[in-house]
Order: sequence, then structure tokens, then C-alpha cells
Amino acid sequence: MATMESLIGLVNKIQRACTVLGDYGGEGMSLWEALPSVAVVGGQSSGKSSVLESVVGRDFLPRGSGIVTRRPLVLQLHKTEGGIEYAEFLHVPKKRFTDFAAVRREIADETDRITGNTKKISNIPIHLSIYSPNVVNLTLIDLPGLTKVAVEGQPETIVQDIENMVRSYVEKPNCIILAITPANQDIATSDAIKLARDVDPTGERTFGVLTKLDLMDKGTNAVDVLEGRAYRLQHPWVGIVNRSQADINRNVDMIAARRREKEYFESSPEYGHLAHKMGAEYLAKLLSKHLETVIRQRIPSIIALINKTIDEINAELDRIGRPIAADGGAQLYTILEMCRAFDRVFKQHLDGGRPGGDRIYGVFDNQLPAAFKKLPLDRHLSLNNVRKVISEADGYQPHLVAPEQGYRRLIDGSLSYFKGPAEACVDAVHFVLKELVRKSIAETEELKRFPSLQSDLAAAANDSLEKFRDESRKTVLRLVEMESTYLTVEFFRKLHLEPDKNSNSPANPSVPNLDRYSENYFRRIGSNVTAYVNMVCDTLKLSIPKAIVCCQVLQAKRALLNQFYVQVGRREKEQLGKMLDEDPSLMARREQLAKRLELYKSARDEIDSVAWK
Repeated sequence: MATMESLIGLVNKIQRACTVLGDYGGEGMSLWEALPSVAVVGGQSSGKSSVLESVVGRDFLPRGSGIVTRRPLVLQLHKTEGGIEYAEFLHVPKKRFTDFAAVRREIADETDRITGNTKKISNIPIHLSIYSPNVVNLTLIDLPGLTKVAVEGQPETIVQDIENMVRSYVEKPNCIILAITPANQDIATSDAIKLARDVDPTGERTFGVLTKLDLMDKGTNAVDVLEGRAYRLQHPWVGIVNRSQADINRNVDMIAARRREKEYFESSPEYGHLAHKMGAEYLAKLLSKHLETVIRQRIPSIIALINKTIDEINAELDRIGRPIAADGGAQLYTILEMCRAFDRVFKQHLDGGRPGGDRIYGVFDNQLPAAFKKLPLDRHLSLNNVRKVISEADGYQPHLVAPEQGYRRLIDGSLSYFKGPAEACVDAVHFVLKELVRKSIAETEELKRFPSLQSDLAAAANDSLEKFRDESRKTVLRLVEMESTYLTVEFFRKLHLEPDKNSNSPANPSVPNLDRYSENYFRRIGSNVTAYVNMVCDTLKLSIPKAIVCCQVLQAKRALLNQFYVQVGRREKEQLGKMLDEDPSLMARREQLAKRLELYKSARDEIDSVAWK
């Protein structure tokens, strides 16, 4: 089996790494929280700071009246094999403090940096690691002292704020509670014991510590408490004799203070029989041993949490994308894969797998017919305009048989109106295609990490769409021109055979008669032209959509990125690398995930190797 020091030392190491990576708290249970630690809880002036300093063997905590601890202090003790003692802060990386008076000043300054020079508190922890041959491997969390009233300069909510902060730590099932109570205070009124009882009613996680035993009134003692008769806990009570204020003023070092504490218990008639279970050194060893036991019990659940987190990190890395290789071939392959992924999404929009393609059909089925209906054909083929065009068509020489030039002018003028709706239909489909390109780029998961490639891809696709639109516009205009440059003669030949239902005169206005320049004559011409234009309109309703689909939609499906592929294939490695520039925040996120993944895998391997030796 692994030694106690190696197992707890590994837990400290993992917690330290979690802290550096910011894997501390948050939603769910982090690895940091899954690993046991000790929260130091007590009322103001209960001797919390002195207990911590006794465990560490160093004088390093700020002192004063009122609330001195205004931010949680996460203190990790690392046992070393000889060498100098030193401390490190997470917020001052790579700086070693060998002067513990400087450590005290840094704690005070860092506290003021967040809370200001006030009596307010903050739940943002300060992380401190101490490396020494005189400590046991342990993680302690020093919390603000519980208080009953707010003093001047403190918010009215300070009492509840402190309790809420302390509870946020001690409610966690992996937190061991070190409840500090002064011996010269009635145990029944102890803030620390009351809070511990609320969150740990069975007492499985609570260790009781009695301080200030040497300050009790003469003739009184705390034997009933220390022996568990006054208030029973599952774990033994430990008595502590801290340095007096006079000792602190005289800078009595902690090693001498420990020695005097030991002498006090051994020579005490009340506590002599308990001396081997009293003092800061015994407390540190007791906590360390209990931590080792708890860690062994929790190893299966810790490993399960680690495995679950590794799966989640891998899934997120797959979602945001793995790092891209540096060589040009791999970069080109990645770009082409991104393009293919985009192309698949774009085609799904067109073919109905995703919404959007139906809007093109809406242009053909609704917008184009509606535009044709709004054409001013009635005005162009009004009786007055027909008379004017027919009369002017032959100049000084009237037509001899039929006003063919007049017919052609009327038809040409009418069909010219169809160019506008035809071009508008092309533009409407172009707009839909551009919008589908934008949506497809946004919906292509693989592209989200490469904003530069997104921009290049959008620009190339839109350039292609512009070319397709130009070709489509030429084609639909040709369709309209074809209808006006070569008329369907068969349509007019049939007019000779159809009798005029509204007149006794011959159907063909070319037949000479006295009424040939009458109102009915021109109305008949207008009716014939209208019928022909309506026939052409029906033809264009079918042919324009076909031309647009052929020139724009199918081309977009088949060749949207063809030119882009040619351009990309000619680019150098440096240019390809720029196309694969990622969002800095995404790169930072991937780097953080990679470090967390490495941490969790390393933690799993090390826990497996150490725990079962």
C-alpha cells in the first residue's frame, strides 16, 4: 500500500494543478472538490489563525481585531525532504517567499486588492502553498470568522454573508470540518459547533478543537469536553494552547511555542492523561491520517468522476475541433474537408433536408406570376393606344391588307414589359442563394473555429453566385427577346378561321370593309394582341424558372466552390495557415481543455499507481 505521505501528497499535487488551471468549483463537482480538504471554522477571535500557524509551524497570518480573514485562504502544505522552507501564491506565479513576514503582508495586500481597505468580505479565495520539512501533507481552508453582529464599516448583511460563505465550503460532502471553539466559552454557544451540527448532523466529518485552555478561570477545566462527555463527536476532541499575545509581541517562534504547549499538557494535573492526544502537532497528524483514510474510501468515486470528466472533455474537444497539423498538405486537406462539409449543408438546404430551398419555389410560384399580373398591359393595349400605334405604324402609306407593322409594335411593346419581372426573379433567387450560403456557413460546425476561412469561403461562394446570376439574367432576357423577335405565326393564322362573335363582319381585320377603322376594328386588334401576349406570358412562366434553375440553382449545387478549389490549390503554406487562423478565445479554450485533459489523465494514472502499491 502507498504511504500516507505519498497519497496525500499526490492529492495536494492534483489540487494544486486544478487550482492553476482554474478547475475549482463551478457547475457540478470539480476534481478539486472531489478531493478531501479541511475547512477551518470558528467565531471571531476563537484562535483559528493561531491553530493554523501552530500546524504550519510558522507565523504568517495577518492579525488584528474584528474580521481579519476577509477572503478564504486555501492553504496547501507540502512536506519536503529537508531544504529551506518557502511559500508560493497562485496569483504571484514563479515567486518564492522565504520570508514569512512577507507572506503575511502579501495576504493582507491581496485581500485589500479585492475587498479594498474596508471591512467587507469576498468569496474569491487566496491560494497559498507552503513547502517545508516540518509540515504534514494537508490542504486547509481558512474561512472568515463567524460573527453575530455587524460593526461600523461593515454591511448589515455581513453576519449572513459570512455564514453563507462558510456553508458553501462545509456543506460539500468531501469537506472535513475543523470546528474551533475557545475553551473559555460555553460549548453550547459555539458558532462553529452549531454550524457543523447543521451540515454534518452525524459528526462524521467534524473534528472539534478547543483553544485557550490556559486562559480558563481557575478551578475550571475542559476535561468533559475533551473526553467527549459534554458534547460527543465521532472523532476525538483536540486541545490546543496557542501563543499568548505577549509571546507574539516578543516574536516567540512557533517551534518554541510547540515545545511549551507540549510541556503544558504533560505537566497539567487536569490534562496530563490526555497529553499524548493534545497539541497542534498531534492535530496535524490526526487530520493527515484521517485524510488518508477518506481518500482511500473515495478513490472509486474519484476515479469515476475523473473518467466522466475525461469523456466530457474529449467530447468538447471533438465539438470545437482538434488542433491542425502544421504542414501544408494537412492544412490543404483540412480546408477541403471544411469546404465539403459546407457544401453538404448547402445542398441540404436546396434539396429540402434543411429549410430555405422552398423559398426559391415561392419565387417561381408566387412572386413571378404576381409580377406579371401587375404589368401595365391594359394601358399599353388600351383602345386609344392601339389606334395610335396602328395609325402611326405605316406612316404616310396606309397598310393594304393587315396592319402587320402595328401588330408587331404592339407585341414588342407588350413583351418588353416582361424583362423587368424576369430580371427581378433572377435577383430574388440570387438573394435566396446568398442567404443560404450565409446560413450554411453558420450551420457548418467544422467551420465555426475558422473565421478567416469562413470569410474566404463566403466571398468565393458569393463571387460564383454573381457569375451565375449574370448568366441567368442573360438567359431569361434572351427568352423574352426570342418571343418578340420571332412571333408564333400559327396563332395568327387561326384568327382567320375564328368568326367574330360580337360582329357580323369577317373575323380578319385585314378584309376591306367600311368599318375597318372603326372602334370595333381597333378593339379586335387589341384583343388579338392581348391573347397572344397572354400565351407568351404562360410560356414564360414555365421557361423562366427552368432557365433560372439551370443557370443558377444547378450551377450553385455543382460548381459553387470550383474556382475556390483552384485558388486554394495554388496557395503556399503560409497563406493556407492564415486561412486557418482561429478565434483566439476558441484557441485558448482548446488549450485549457487540453491541459485539463492531461491533468485528469495524469491524476487517474497517478492515483491508480500510488493507491494500490
